[in-house]
Amino acid sequence: MNREKQRVTVISQECLADEIYSMWLSCPSIAAMAKPGQFINLYSKNGANLMPRPISICQIDKENGELRIVYRVAGKGTKEFSGFAAGDTVEVLGPLGNGFYLKDKKALLIGGGIGVPPMVGVAEALKAAGCDVTIVAGYRSKELTFLMDELNASGTLYVASDDGSIGTKGTVIDAIRENSIEAEVIYSCGPTPMLRAIKNYALPLGIETQISMEERMACGIGACLACVCKSKEVDHHTNVHNKRICKDGPVFYAEEIEL
Repeated sequence: MNREKQRVTVISQECLADEIYSMWLSCPSIAAMAKPGQFINLYSKNGANLMPRPISICQIDKENGELRIVYRVAGKGTKEFSGFAAGDTVEVLGPLGNGFYLKDKKALLIGGGIGVPPMVGVAEALKAAGCDVTIVAGYRSKELTFLMDELNASGTLYVASDDGSIGTKGTVIDAIRENSIEAEVIYSCGPTPMLRAIKNYALPLGIETQISMEERMACGIGACLACVCKSKEVDHHTNVHNKRICKDGPVFYAEEIEL
């Protein structure tokens, strides 16, 4: 399906936590195609910042033609975006990548840090389909939590924090074990160490596991090969074990990828 860069309008923006921002965008054609787990590229108005910033889709409102993104300020581009207000416009390309493959099974959603936002859209879609949804969200501390109300609205939520100020002290795996959480399929997004731990936990138990990988991207459409990851399958064109996170992912089955 052809996707072209377009200028869209900011509906609203708010700060959710330290350096974490939520932005709603009016983009009917993109929202119509978007699926949970995909992302969009946002382009800076500053000509010195040539590369777009890939940001995962948090929520999809197809009826009103709107998308929500929740992102962390991590550089000049996202700092610029954090200053946008209702009525401002920004160039966007999307939706990009392959999203989650939603199944009619007892679901466990796991998000860590800025990997939490995509889980909101996944949880909403699964709830709408009548699935049993449990969510585990990992944060550094209570003060740095965000999107908990949205997650609570779509499933049973458990929380892990590094310092123990909220929920289970430790990792998301600690929270799963402490609360004896069971699942038939896992959907997850977060930093690589967390994804590696999820894979090592789930695959020996025979739990179907999908992971959404976080990676620095340049083009976002698979042309530049700046975001490759190691695959267990050989690319017969290059004879190497590579997959492009932006084009082949960002969602993969855990057994496909070397972490």
